[in-house]
Amino acid sequence: MKPAVRNKIIISMNTSWNVVNFRKGLVEALQSRDYDVVIVAPRDEYSSLIAAMGCRYIELEMDNSGTSPLRDLVLLWRYWRLLRLEGPLAFVGFTIKPNVFGSIAANLNGIPVINNISGLGTAFVRGGLLLRIAKTLYRVALTRSKMVFFQNDDDRRLFVDERMVRKEQTGLLPGSGIDLVHFAPPAEVHTRSGAIVFLLVARLLWDKGVGEFIAAARRVRREVPAVRFQLLGFLDVENRTAVSREQVEKWVGEGLVDYLGSTDDVRPFLRAADCVVLPSYREGTPRSLLEAAAMGRPLIATDVPGCREVVDHAVNGFLCKVRDPNDLASKMIEFAMMDDASRDRMGVESRKKVERQFSETIVIERYMRQIERLSARAVK
Repeated sequence: MKPAVRNKIIISMNTSWNVVNFRKGLVEALQSRDYDVVIVAPRDEYSSLIAAMGCRYIELEMDNSGTSPLRDLVLLWRYWRLLRLEGPLAFVGFTIKPNVFGSIAANLNGIPVINNISGLGTAFVRGGLLLRIAKTLYRVALTRSKMVFFQNDDDRRLFVDERMVRKEQTGLLPGSGIDLVHFAPPAEVHTRSGAIVFLLVARLLWDKGVGEFIAAARRVRREVPAVRFQLLGFLDVENRTAVSREQVEKWVGEGLVDYLGSTDDVRPFLRAADCVVLPSYREGTPRSLLEAAAMGRPLIATDVPGCREVVDHAVNGFLCKVRDPNDLASKMIEFAMMDDASRDRMGVESRKKVERQFSETIVIERYMRQIERLSARAVK
């Protein structure tokens, strides 16, 4: 293998969309300190935008939701070949397959690794054989990582307790960080048309609590007719826990919910909502809640790792029991029955919390600290 290029950083994720939407700030910070950033991800409609970020893009085919050992071995070989050819200062991995197979390939090539475990995924929610395999792969992949960032302490403790990573390798990040200028409360006062709008922003997966959201909507409608329910997000047909398009169309046909499709700019939808809801089974730190909070929206979410870090119960929103549509409905009804001033106070508290704890500058600085340490070692 050729010597490492001291200023080259490879960032790898499972979609180009993820890079463009969530990691632009990190890329710009690296470039401002003269690092050459290379993005490695599968090709999608966002891949062409990476060049505009000043990065070189390398396409890497990846079966994101598949469990074929043969395909995963091919992915490992592709990562190994690519990293051997590129010889970067560091490999920075996000999402499951880059974190596992990219990290193993980097280790085989003697390249330092920085990981971000942004969430545990379906295997950890559902258990079984897939979970045992996932734990084994993580133990192998993370054994030599210089830093493994987690987005909540529950996930970090789980990985440490299960001996998938050593505690001294780990650090905590406040999610992926929020650009507090881009996501800001509207200048005009939020005026309500009469109906309270509850909005769920997420990939439409059962594990995100979409079923509980719909079941709760049925009950809330019976007790508080002047409410509306909206879904915004990808219909992710490739995921094993995806809600089908037919099912969503059925709910829309019943008049239970409005499906708003997907978007590259959630801000207009957040401005129009009174409350953003996420009844997820488990999260890292959910981006949808952070963006909504930054825009001064009250929140309702499940009392699970990731969500409870963003929602202070009865301060900037409500926490409800996981997989319990009746408890979710009761929190929605409680919110709908509040006066405007009380709801507005919750929104103000949401913004304050994001400013204190979840600014993008915090995340970027912690990454830069790790990369600068690797750069200093490479000089010696």
